[in-house]
Amino acid sequence: MTAIDRLVASLDLKQKVRLISGGGTFRTSAEPDLGLGPVVTSDGPVGVRGERWDETDTALLLPSATSLAASWDERLVAELGALLAAEATRKGVHLLLAPTLNLHRSPLGGRHFECFSEDPLLTGRIGAAYVRGVQSGGVAATAKHYVANDSETERLTLDARVDERTLREVYLAPFEAVVEAGVWAVMSAYNRVNGASMSESPLLTEPLKGAWGFDGLVVSDWGAVRSTEGPGAAGIDLAMPGPNEHWGERLVAAVEAGLIPESVIDDKVRRYLRLAHRVGAFDPSPAPGPTPTDPAVRGLLRRAAGAGSVLLRNEGGLLPLDPARLRRIAVLGPNAATARAQGGGSAEVFPVATVSPLAGLRAALPPDVELLHLPGVRTGTRPTPLEAADCRNPRTGEPGLLVRYLDAENGELHTEHRLSGRVLEPSVGTDLTTAETVEVSAVFRPPVGGHWRLGVIGLGQILLRADDRVLVDEYVAPESDDPTYLHVSPSYRQVELELPAGGEVTLLARRTVEAAHGRALSLAADPPGGPELAAAVELARDADAVVVVVGTTTEYESEGFDRPDLRLPGEQDALVSAVAAVNPATVVVVNSGGPVLLPWRGQVPAVLLSWFPGQEGGAALAELLLGRAEPGGRLPTTWPGTEQDVPVLDTRPVDGVLDYREGLDVGHRGWLRTGAEPAYWFGHGLGYGSWEYLGLEVPQQVAPGQPFTARVTVRNTGARASREVVQLYLARPASAVARPVRWLAGFAAVTATPGERVEVAVRVAPRALQHWSVPDGGWRTEPGGFTALAGPSAGELPLSAAFTA
Repeated sequence: MTAIDRLVASLDLKQKVRLISGGGTFRTSAEPDLGLGPVVTSDGPVGVRGERWDETDTALLLPSATSLAASWDERLVAELGALLAAEATRKGVHLLLAPTLNLHRSPLGGRHFECFSEDPLLTGRIGAAYVRGVQSGGVAATAKHYVANDSETERLTLDARVDERTLREVYLAPFEAVVEAGVWAVMSAYNRVNGASMSESPLLTEPLKGAWGFDGLVVSDWGAVRSTEGPGAAGIDLAMPGPNEHWGERLVAAVEAGLIPESVIDDKVRRYLRLAHRVGAFDPSPAPGPTPTDPAVRGLLRRAAGAGSVLLRNEGGLLPLDPARLRRIAVLGPNAATARAQGGGSAEVFPVATVSPLAGLRAALPPDVELLHLPGVRTGTRPTPLEAADCRNPRTGEPGLLVRYLDAENGELHTEHRLSGRVLEPSVGTDLTTAETVEVSAVFRPPVGGHWRLGVIGLGQILLRADDRVLVDEYVAPESDDPTYLHVSPSYRQVELELPAGGEVTLLARRTVEAAHGRALSLAADPPGGPELAAAVELARDADAVVVVVGTTTEYESEGFDRPDLRLPGEQDALVSAVAAVNPATVVVVNSGGPVLLPWRGQVPAVLLSWFPGQEGGAALAELLLGRAEPGGRLPTTWPGTEQDVPVLDTRPVDGVLDYREGLDVGHRGWLRTGAEPAYWFGHGLGYGSWEYLGLEVPQQVAPGQPFTARVTVRNTGARASREVVQLYLARPASAVARPVRWLAGFAAVTATPGERVEVAVRVAPRALQHWSVPDGGWRTEPGGFTALAGPSAGELPLSAAFTA
C-alpha cells in the first residue's frame, strides 16, 4: 500500500466526498486530519489573477496565447511558463487553470485569443512547453477544455458531433501531447461530444486515464457538474466551484445506496491527494508578495511580445523605420493610446501597468521627435468605466471612486477606495453574505463639454444618479446563465446627459445583490463624439511616418460569445484607407486576438500583427518599428481575405448540434482542400531578413513507428541577422486512406547572419505518418510513398523530397 493509499483508507466517505466537491469559488476544502490545506486555483493562461477579481491585486500580464504560439518558440514559452509558476507561488496558487488547447476551428471563435492555433501539432508542442515551464516551478498546469470546446455559442450545452478518427487525430492530439509531457491536471469542458456531456463522458476514462496513462486530476469547468450519478461514476475527479450541490451529501447518498462504487470515489480522492502532494498543499502557502516590476521581468515580457508579433507585409522595406529621418510621426487609431493588452472574460488580470503603442514610441524616440495622436474613429458601444484621472472619491477627495457594500437597512458593511469604476468583487475577504446592495460613486469632472453617455453595468435592481437626478431606475434581468456574462460582463444601461467641461457632478451607480447573478457593478462615462476621422487624416498628411493601430474590442472578441463577422469594428477600415491615400509611409498595427479581414492590405506598405501583446506590448512595438528587434512571429492560424472563402466558418449549433463535418480538414488543411487562396497562410511571417531555401534531405526509407529527421538547407540573403521558422509538411499523393492535402509534420527555427548558409534539422515524430484506424481501434502506418515539403508557410513550400514508409 502506497502512502497515498494509506491516506485514502484513513478517511470516511463523507471526508472523501468533501475533498472532491470543492470548498469555495477558487479553492478546495482543507482536511485537518491529514494536515492538508486547500488547493488554491486561479485563471488564467497569460497571468495569475489569484482568487479575487481585484484591481489592487495586480499581476504580470503576458502576451495572448495566440501570440505565444505565433513565436513557434518552445524554449521561450517554457520560460514564460516558469514565470507564471513564480507568480502563482507568490499568490499562494497551486493550480493554474491553463493552458487552453482547443483549436481555432473557425476564425469566428470569440475566445481564440486564449487558444494557441488551428493546428494540432503546433498546439501540442507549444502547450507541452507551457506545461513543462509551469510545472518546473511546482505549480500544476491544467490542460483545458477537454474536448471539442472550440466555439462559444451555446458553449454550456452544445453537442459537438465529431467522427472518431477526427477526434483522435485533430482535437484529442494536443491533449495527448501534454499528457505525454506530464501535465498534472485536465479540465473537462462544458459541452457535449457525440451526445455525452463532457462531465460524464467516457472519453475521460478512455483514452485519457486508460491508453494515455494520465495519473493526474480531472477537474470540471466551473459549474459543469450538473448532476450526481453521471459525473460521480465517470472520470471527473473534482467538481468546481464548491460546495457543489450535486455532489457533497447527494454523492454520499448515491454511494451509500450502491449507485456508485466507493472504489470510484477512492480513485478520485487518490488523484486529488496526488495532486495536492505535487503542488505542496500539505505545506503552508507563502503570503502573497508584491508584483515584480524589475527590468529583467519586463524585458522578458517585452521580448515575448516581439517574438510573437507577425510582420504580414513589408513592401519596399518600409520597416524598420529609420529614426534619423523621423521628425514628425502620426500615431493614429482607437487602439493607439489605449491598446488592448489582453482578451476579455475569466482570464482577465489587473496588470500593474500597461505600455500603450503611443507611450512605447514616446519612450523610445528622442524628445525632439514630435508624436501626434488622434483615435480617428470610435469602436466601442459598451460603457467605459470611470478612471481615477477624471474623478475623485466623494468621501476622501482623493483621485478615484468610493465603493460601498450595504445591508438590508442600508447600513455599511464594507467600504473601499477604488481607482476604476469597474468592481467585480470586494478587494478584501470581508464577510459580505448579508450584503444586499453594491454602490459605486464619484465626483466626476468632465474634461470636455457636451452630451456625455453615462452608464451602469450590472444586474438586479439598478440605479444610476447624477447629483440628485435619477437617470436609470429599473430591474435588469439576466439574459444568460453563462458565468462570464454574469460575473464579468453583464448587461448595461446608458443615458445621455449634457455636462459642461470642468464642471463637477456626483455620479452614483447601485445594484442589488442576488447570489446567482454575481456582484459585478460598473459606473461608466463616455465623452461626446466628434468628426475625428478627417482630423486624423490631416495629421497623417504631413507626417514622416504614420502608425495606425486598429483592433477588436471586448464586445467583439471575448469569452462567452462568438464573433458576428470578421470585420474590424467601427469605421477602422475607412480610417486606414483614408490615411494610406495621403501618406505612403503608413504602417498598420493590428491589435486583435484572432483573424480579422484586412481589405486595405494592398494599399499600405507595412502590416504588423501584435495580437494582444500583454503589459509590455507598446515597448515591444517600438523596438520592432525602429529595428531594435525583429518581428519573430509566424501565423498560427490562416488569415482569410474574405469571409466567403473561409472553409469552416460556422460556430452556431443547429438544434443544439454543431457538426464538425469538415473532418480532418481544419485550418490550412481546409483551405488546401477547397483551393481558395487566403490573405495569409498558416506559418507566414516575414521578419527583417530574406531567406533562400536550397535543399531538403530525408531518409529514403522510414521504419514504421519510428521518428526520422529531415534536413533543410537555407541561406539568409538579407542585410541583417534574422530568424527563420523552417516548416516541414507531409503529403500522400496516392492513398487508400482519406487524408488532408498536406499536414504539418515538424518545424525548427534557425538564426543566421547575412549570407550565412545553415542546415536545419527538423525531427518528425512517428505519429506524423500514422492515421487512426477505426476498425482496429489503433494507430496504423499505411505502407508506401510519402512526400516531404519544406518552406516558410503552408502555402509556400519550394522544396520537396519523396520517401517510403
